[in-house]
Amino acid sequence: MKASAFVATSLDGYIARSDGAIDWLGPSGDEGNEDYGFAAFMDSVDMLVMGRNTYDTVMATGEWPYGDTPVIVLTHRPIEIPAELAHLVEAREQPPIELAEELVGRGVDHLYVDGGATIQTFLSAGLVQRLIITTLPVLLGSGIPLFGAVDADVHLRHVNTVSFTNGLVQTTYDVVD
Repeated sequence: MKASAFVATSLDGYIARSDGAIDWLGPSGDEGNEDYGFAAFMDSVDMLVMGRNTYDTVMATGEWPYGDTPVIVLTHRPIEIPAELAHLVEAREQPPIELAEELVGRGVDHLYVDGGATIQTFLSAGLVQRLIITTLPVLLGSGIPLFGAVDADVHLRHVNTVSFTNGLVQTTYDVVD
């Protein structure tokens, strides 16, 4: 199974403000309707695993951006799943390696991993093969970082970089460890 992260960060490496706000992610410049490859990426994945904070943030927007892709929310707390999403979303409390083994058994070929802590734990477990990071031209100064401490160096191979006229830069890396 291949696992990929598709995530946006500020230029100084934050995925959200300290309070979890992502207001700085709004449309920018003349490409407000650009999806930066997200639809094509979603077409390539079989399932999404996200953390509870990411789920809560997505639910607060009022829009479900994942279509009919099945989603697992990793959480230790009770969760409310709206009736219209009950056939797509399930809550689990499971270590990444155990979950990955189960998903391979369920026939998942490409897993989308989302949410800072979830990306970090899957990356630390050696389960992420590709990182697609879209950097916005904004400095937040503080917030929730995409990456935290790692037990060992994580070596990456640059795949490509695309720049957009509004200043966003999207870089794709393969994990080589």
